[in-house]
Amino acid sequence: MTTHEFIAAALLEDIGSGDYSTMASIPATAQGMAVLKIKEEGIIAGIELAQQIFHYLEPEAKFRLYKADGDRVAVGETAFEVAAGVHTILKAERLTLNCMQRMSGIATLTGQYVAAIKDYPAKILDTRKTTPLFRRCEKDAVLMGGGLNHRMGLYDMVMLKDNHIDFCGGIEKAIAHTNDYLKANNLDLKIEVETRTIDDVKRVLAVGNVDRIMLDNYTPAQLEEAIKLIGGRFETEASGGICLDNIIPYARTEVDYISAGAIIHHAVSMDLSLKAKVL
Repeated sequence: MTTHEFIAAALLEDIGSGDYSTMASIPATAQGMAVLKIKEEGIIAGIELAQQIFHYLEPEAKFRLYKADGDRVAVGETAFEVAAGVHTILKAERLTLNCMQRMSGIATLTGQYVAAIKDYPAKILDTRKTTPLFRRCEKDAVLMGGGLNHRMGLYDMVMLKDNHIDFCGGIEKAIAHTNDYLKANNLDLKIEVETRTIDDVKRVLAVGNVDRIMLDNYTPAQLEEAIKLIGGRFETEASGGICLDNIIPYARTEVDYISAGAIIHHAVSMDLSLKAKVL
Protein backbone atom coordinates (compact mmCIF):
# COMPACT_ATOMS: atom_id res chain seq x y z
CA MET A 1 0.00 0.00 0.00
CA THR A 2 1.37 3.40 -0.99
CA THR A 3 1.23 6.40 1.33
CA HIS A 4 -1.38 7.96 -0.96
CA GLU A 5 -3.55 4.84 -0.75
CA PHE A 6 -3.17 4.71 3.03
CA ILE A 7 -4.21 8.33 3.45
CA ALA A 8 -7.21 7.87 1.16
CA ALA A 9 -8.40 4.78 3.04
CA ALA A 10 -7.81 6.30 6.47
CA LEU A 11 -9.68 9.49 5.62
CA LEU A 12 -12.57 7.49 4.14
CA GLU A 13 -12.77 5.45 7.36
CA ASP A 14 -13.00 8.64 9.43
CA ILE A 15 -15.03 10.96 7.21
CA GLY A 16 -17.36 8.45 5.61
CA SER A 17 -20.28 10.25 3.98
CA GLY A 18 -19.22 13.60 5.40
CA ASP A 19 -17.81 15.62 8.31
CA TYR A 20 -21.20 16.87 9.35
CA SER A 21 -19.96 18.64 12.48
CA THR A 22 -17.79 20.89 10.34
CA MET A 23 -20.20 21.25 7.44
CA ALA A 24 -22.99 22.24 9.82
CA SER A 25 -21.05 24.89 11.72
CA ILE A 26 -18.31 26.32 9.47
CA PRO A 27 -18.74 28.04 6.06
CA ALA A 28 -17.11 26.02 3.28
CA THR A 29 -15.00 29.02 2.25
CA ALA A 30 -13.56 29.70 5.73
CA GLN A 31 -9.76 29.84 5.95
CA GLY A 32 -7.71 29.27 9.09
CA MET A 33 -4.48 28.27 10.75
CA ALA A 34 -3.62 25.52 13.22
CA VAL A 35 -0.59 24.76 15.36
CA LEU A 36 0.83 21.34 16.21
CA LYS A 37 1.80 21.61 19.88
CA ILE A 38 4.10 19.21 21.70
CA LYS A 39 2.86 18.19 25.14
CA GLU A 40 5.42 15.53 25.99
CA GLU A 41 9.19 15.19 25.73
CA GLY A 42 10.57 12.76 23.16
CA ILE A 43 11.45 12.32 19.50
CA ILE A 44 8.97 13.76 17.02
CA ALA A 45 7.97 11.68 14.00
CA GLY A 46 5.39 11.91 11.25
CA ILE A 47 5.77 15.55 10.22
CA GLU A 48 6.33 14.65 6.58
CA LEU A 49 3.30 12.35 6.70
CA ALA A 50 1.22 15.17 8.21
CA GLN A 51 2.08 17.39 5.26
CA GLN A 52 1.06 14.63 2.88
CA ILE A 53 -2.29 14.24 4.65
CA PHE A 54 -3.07 17.95 4.40
CA HIS A 55 -1.87 18.18 0.79
CA TYR A 56 -4.01 15.19 -0.14
CA LEU A 57 -7.06 17.19 0.96
CA GLU A 58 -5.79 20.57 -0.17
CA PRO A 59 -2.68 20.80 -2.35
CA GLU A 60 -2.39 24.53 -1.63
CA ALA A 61 -2.13 24.07 2.15
CA LYS A 62 0.89 25.96 3.47
CA PHE A 63 3.21 24.77 6.23
CA ARG A 64 5.70 26.56 8.43
CA LEU A 65 7.96 23.93 9.95
CA TYR A 66 9.69 24.40 13.29
CA LYS A 67 10.77 20.78 13.75
CA ALA A 68 11.83 17.91 11.49
CA ASP A 69 11.22 14.19 11.79
CA GLY A 70 13.70 12.71 14.26
CA ASP A 71 14.19 15.92 16.27
CA ARG A 72 14.17 15.78 20.05
CA VAL A 73 11.37 17.95 21.39
CA ALA A 74 10.25 19.40 24.70
CA VAL A 75 6.89 20.23 26.25
CA GLY A 76 5.42 23.47 24.90
CA GLU A 77 7.34 23.53 21.63
CA THR A 78 5.66 23.86 18.24
CA ALA A 79 6.25 21.31 15.49
CA PHE A 80 4.54 23.20 12.68
CA GLU A 81 1.85 25.66 11.68
CA VAL A 82 -0.51 24.97 8.81
CA ALA A 83 -2.67 27.42 6.87
CA ALA A 84 -5.56 25.91 4.91
CA GLY A 85 -9.30 25.82 4.61
CA VAL A 86 -10.93 25.23 7.97
CA HIS A 87 -12.74 22.21 6.55
CA THR A 88 -9.37 20.75 5.53
CA ILE A 89 -7.86 21.38 8.96
CA LEU A 90 -10.73 19.71 10.77
CA LYS A 91 -10.86 16.73 8.43
CA ALA A 92 -7.10 16.17 8.68
CA GLU A 93 -6.79 16.80 12.42
CA ARG A 94 -7.50 13.35 13.87
CA LEU A 95 -5.67 11.33 11.22
CA THR A 96 -2.65 13.61 11.57
CA LEU A 97 -2.62 13.28 15.34
CA ASN A 98 -3.23 9.53 15.34
CA CYS A 99 -0.31 8.97 12.99
CA MET A 100 2.08 11.44 14.57
CA GLN A 101 1.35 10.39 18.14
CA ARG A 102 1.90 6.71 17.29
CA MET A 103 5.02 7.34 15.22
CA SER A 104 6.50 9.70 17.81
CA GLY A 105 5.95 7.13 20.56
CA ILE A 106 7.80 4.52 18.50
CA ALA A 107 10.64 6.89 17.64
CA THR A 108 10.98 7.89 21.29
CA LEU A 109 11.09 4.32 22.58
CA THR A 110 13.51 3.29 19.84
CA GLY A 111 15.73 6.19 20.84
CA GLN A 112 15.78 4.90 24.41
CA TYR A 113 16.95 1.46 23.23
CA VAL A 114 19.59 3.01 20.99
CA ALA A 115 20.86 5.23 23.81
CA ALA A 116 20.99 2.30 26.23
CA ILE A 117 23.55 0.45 24.09
CA LYS A 118 25.43 3.41 22.63
CA ASP A 119 28.71 2.14 24.09
CA TYR A 120 28.42 -1.20 22.27
CA PRO A 121 28.55 -2.14 18.58
CA ALA A 122 25.09 -3.74 18.42
CA LYS A 123 22.38 -2.06 16.33
CA ILE A 124 18.68 -2.06 17.21
CA LEU A 125 16.34 -3.76 14.72
CA ASP A 126 12.58 -3.76 14.47
CA THR A 127 10.46 -6.80 13.52
CA ARG A 128 7.26 -7.60 11.61
CA LYS A 129 5.24 -7.16 14.81
CA THR A 130 3.51 -4.10 13.42
CA THR A 131 0.01 -2.70 12.94
CA PRO A 132 -1.53 -4.04 9.70
CA LEU A 133 -1.41 -1.48 6.87
CA PHE A 134 0.56 0.96 9.06
CA ARG A 135 3.85 -0.94 8.89
CA ARG A 136 5.68 1.51 6.62
CA CYS A 137 4.96 4.43 8.94
CA GLU A 138 5.92 2.45 12.05
CA LYS A 139 9.17 1.31 10.49
CA ASP A 140 9.91 4.86 9.32
CA ALA A 141 9.47 5.92 12.96
CA VAL A 142 12.06 3.33 14.02
CA LEU A 143 14.55 4.95 11.62
CA MET A 144 13.70 8.39 13.01
CA GLY A 145 14.49 7.07 16.48
CA GLY A 146 17.92 5.83 15.42
CA GLY A 147 17.11 2.14 14.90
CA LEU A 148 17.29 0.04 11.75
CA ASN A 149 14.64 -1.82 9.80
CA HIS A 150 14.92 -5.60 9.65
CA ARG A 151 12.82 -6.66 6.67
CA MET A 152 9.73 -4.93 5.42
CA GLY A 153 7.81 -8.14 4.81
CA LEU A 154 8.08 -11.74 3.70
CA TYR A 155 9.28 -10.72 0.25
CA ASP A 156 12.56 -8.85 0.80
CA MET A 157 14.59 -11.33 2.85
CA VAL A 158 14.53 -15.05 3.59
CA MET A 159 14.17 -15.78 7.29
CA LEU A 160 14.07 -19.45 8.19
CA LYS A 161 12.35 -19.54 11.55
CA ASP A 162 11.58 -22.47 13.82
CA ASN A 163 8.35 -23.38 12.02
CA HIS A 164 10.02 -23.36 8.59
CA ILE A 165 12.79 -25.60 9.93
CA ASP A 166 10.40 -28.00 11.65
CA PHE A 167 8.04 -28.28 8.68
CA CYS A 168 10.96 -28.71 6.29
CA GLY A 169 12.60 -31.45 8.34
CA GLY A 170 15.66 -29.77 9.80
CA ILE A 171 18.11 -26.89 9.49
CA GLU A 172 20.25 -28.54 6.82
CA LYS A 173 17.30 -29.26 4.54
CA ALA A 174 15.82 -25.78 5.02
CA ILE A 175 19.09 -24.07 4.07
CA ALA A 176 19.73 -26.35 1.09
CA HIS A 177 16.20 -26.03 -0.31
CA THR A 178 16.29 -22.24 0.14
CA ASN A 179 19.58 -21.82 -1.74
CA ASP A 180 18.32 -24.05 -4.55
CA TYR A 181 15.07 -22.09 -4.77
CA LEU A 182 16.76 -18.69 -4.86
CA LYS A 183 19.17 -19.84 -7.56
CA ALA A 184 16.43 -21.44 -9.66
CA ASN A 185 14.30 -18.30 -9.47
CA ASN A 186 17.16 -15.82 -9.88
CA LEU A 187 16.38 -14.14 -6.56
CA ASP A 188 19.07 -12.10 -4.83
CA LEU A 189 17.90 -12.25 -1.22
CA LYS A 190 19.83 -12.54 2.02
CA ILE A 191 19.22 -15.62 4.14
CA GLU A 192 18.83 -15.58 7.90
CA VAL A 193 18.31 -18.75 9.91
CA GLU A 194 16.97 -18.98 13.43
CA THR A 195 18.73 -21.16 15.98
CA ARG A 196 17.42 -22.24 19.35
CA THR A 197 20.43 -24.04 20.79
CA ILE A 198 24.21 -24.14 20.54
CA ASP A 199 23.82 -27.42 18.65
CA ASP A 200 21.67 -25.58 16.09
CA VAL A 201 24.49 -23.07 15.65
CA LYS A 202 27.00 -25.85 15.03
CA ARG A 203 24.71 -27.35 12.39
CA VAL A 204 24.38 -24.01 10.60
CA LEU A 205 28.14 -23.52 10.69
CA ALA A 206 28.63 -26.96 9.15
CA VAL A 207 26.31 -26.13 6.25
CA GLY A 208 27.04 -22.43 5.72
CA ASN A 209 25.34 -20.67 2.80
CA VAL A 210 23.54 -18.14 4.98
CA ASP A 211 24.13 -14.47 5.74
CA ARG A 212 22.97 -14.11 9.33
CA ILE A 213 22.34 -16.37 12.30
CA MET A 214 19.54 -15.47 14.68
CA LEU A 215 20.11 -16.54 18.28
CA ASP A 216 16.62 -16.76 19.67
CA ASN A 217 15.82 -16.78 23.40
CA TYR A 218 19.44 -17.31 24.44
CA THR A 219 20.68 -16.14 27.81
CA PRO A 220 23.53 -13.62 27.62
CA ALA A 221 25.97 -16.39 28.59
CA GLN A 222 24.65 -18.68 25.86
CA LEU A 223 24.74 -15.81 23.40
CA GLU A 224 28.38 -15.09 24.19
CA GLU A 225 29.24 -18.75 23.68
CA ALA A 226 27.45 -18.84 20.33
CA ILE A 227 29.10 -15.65 19.08
CA LYS A 228 32.55 -16.98 19.93
CA LEU A 229 31.69 -20.18 18.08
CA ILE A 230 30.51 -18.24 15.01
CA GLY A 231 33.72 -16.24 15.09
CA GLY A 232 32.63 -13.48 12.73
CA ARG A 233 31.86 -15.83 9.84
CA PHE A 234 28.24 -14.66 9.73
CA GLU A 235 26.27 -11.71 11.03
CA THR A 236 24.62 -12.39 14.37
CA GLU A 237 21.27 -11.27 15.77
CA ALA A 238 19.93 -11.67 19.29
CA SER A 239 16.17 -11.92 19.70
CA GLY A 240 13.52 -12.96 22.18
CA GLY A 241 12.52 -11.33 25.45
CA ILE A 242 15.01 -8.47 25.21
CA CYS A 243 13.84 -5.18 26.71
CA LEU A 244 15.29 -2.00 28.20
CA ASP A 245 15.68 -3.66 31.59
CA ASN A 246 17.94 -6.47 30.34
CA ILE A 247 19.46 -5.24 27.08
CA ILE A 248 22.94 -4.33 28.38
CA PRO A 249 24.13 -7.91 29.08
CA TYR A 250 23.10 -8.86 25.53
CA ALA A 251 24.87 -5.86 23.99
CA ARG A 252 28.06 -6.70 25.92
CA THR A 253 28.37 -9.96 23.96
CA GLU A 254 29.24 -7.90 20.85
CA VAL A 255 26.34 -9.35 18.89
CA ASP A 256 25.82 -7.43 15.64
CA TYR A 257 22.08 -6.81 15.95
CA ILE A 258 19.43 -6.90 18.65
CA SER A 259 15.88 -7.20 17.36
CA ALA A 260 13.08 -6.05 19.62
CA GLY A 261 9.42 -6.13 18.61
CA ALA A 262 8.76 -4.08 21.74
CA ILE A 263 10.05 -0.86 20.15
CA ILE A 264 6.87 -0.90 18.09
CA HIS A 265 4.23 -2.88 19.95
CA HIS A 266 5.13 -1.59 23.43
CA ALA A 267 5.45 2.05 22.38
CA VAL A 268 3.13 4.56 24.07
CA SER A 269 1.79 7.37 21.87
CA MET A 270 3.24 10.83 22.45
CA ASP A 271 0.83 13.52 23.63
CA LEU A 272 0.34 16.08 20.84
CA SER A 273 -2.42 18.52 19.94
CA LEU A 274 -3.50 20.42 16.85
CA LYS A 275 -5.16 23.66 17.87
CA ALA A 276 -6.70 26.52 15.95
CA LYS A 277 -4.55 29.63 15.82
CA VAL A 278 -6.73 32.67 16.28
CA LEU A 279 -5.50 35.54 14.08
